[in-house]
Amino acid sequence: MRSGIVSQLHLRPYANRSRLYGRDALFISRRRLFSSTTVRRSTPEGALHGIKILDMSRVLAGPFCTQILADYGAEVIKVEQPGQGDDTRYWRVDGERPIWGDENNMSCYFAAVNRNKRSITVDVKKAEGKEILLKLVKNADILVENFIPGKMEQFGLGYDVLSKLNPGIIFASISGYGAQGPYAQRAGYDIIAAAEAGLLHITGERNGPPTKPGVALVDLSTGLYTHGAILAALQARHRTGRGQKIDSSLFETQLSLLTSVATVWLNMQKEATRFGTEHPSIVPYAAFQTKDSWIVCGAVNNRQFKILTELLGCAEAASDERFESNDKRIENRDELKVILDGYFMKKTTNEWLSALEGSGMPYGPINSMEESFKHPQTEARDMMRTVEFEAMVDGQLKMVGVPVKFSDTKTSIRRRPPLLGEHTEEILREIGVENIERLRQNRIV
Repeated sequence: MRSGIVSQLHLRPYANRSRLYGRDALFISRRRLFSSTTVRRSTPEGALHGIKILDMSRVLAGPFCTQILADYGAEVIKVEQPGQGDDTRYWRVDGERPIWGDENNMSCYFAAVNRNKRSITVDVKKAEGKEILLKLVKNADILVENFIPGKMEQFGLGYDVLSKLNPGIIFASISGYGAQGPYAQRAGYDIIAAAEAGLLHITGERNGPPTKPGVALVDLSTGLYTHGAILAALQARHRTGRGQKIDSSLFETQLSLLTSVATVWLNMQKEATRFGTEHPSIVPYAAFQTKDSWIVCGAVNNRQFKILTELLGCAEAASDERFESNDKRIENRDELKVILDGYFMKKTTNEWLSALEGSGMPYGPINSMEESFKHPQTEARDMMRTVEFEAMVDGQLKMVGVPVKFSDTKTSIRRRPPLLGEHTEEILREIGVENIERLRQNRIV
């Protein structure tokens, strides 16, 4: 038995494992189905080493969720439809095509959320494809999918079926609106959830139209919520020996993200409005145009407001009765903004950064992508990584690093994003499937 397996206490309550080890019903799997052949022995084992995940999700929320878990050490098999695969393999920005080899169905969008995974293509709508998926489920800890609610049941792969086969399976379902309710059967899209659940209503300039955030915030946040829920379900399984179904949605995620804005409306029925970069309950706290670019700066209390006005050269504003408290500054935010705008325009961003250094104020420049990745903290925190990838013309793929650091169980980028079906034969052989060529000819894999 390989060292380290027992100590992880993964709880493996597979249907074909019956012997109990202590009160936690620890089941030890001998089969290393999802083991990576490319990981060097010196690579530290991540916190989720040994956890096995089937990723049947596409686009962003689900793949982002499973990539986080993969970065933490989980072993992930991405299950894709033969021939097509995840739609985002083909979602390229203008001018992106030349960086990829002519024969490769790959994009930066797909690559951003699918590292540390292997890819198998299986048509689960066909009987033999379904049997392959069921074999994979027997040795999995987690399955993540983002079909419209009820679709997995139509495939004969719903939680009720899979949990009988593997009582320890954690079945995470991501959808647009959740499994119940009048909108349950609607497809889920980031910007639609952002619109219907309030985000676009509060995003944009005060007198301007609604504005979409620069990234798919609702999708990404749903992936974050779901990854945390999966870890909680793993802990519950540690106590009970049983898996469970997790149901998350874009709509509910976005309602949750309204936080204080929602609480104000629920308790006061005060309608929220757009504030641009300004803060609804702290003034001043906004982006200000300088002589050459932009800076974000704020004062979260009266002491900081006094410091800011002295640095700007308008100390008299601190004693102006219109601005003597945060409540007063909120009432007179427009008048104060005009004053501060005029002073910030007198110097360049770098001059203001130098003046604010050591002040204890919250401040920072609005950086471009180039400036963000040249930021000294980016290098200091290992937030830009490069992996070898033959699908790229120059053979290298640059990626954003892992944002959370562990003192002992290090995170790692062990695999570059997989090509469509790249590991199909390898995975099929691991679970004892034969006649692989016939399966290919019949487009089952």
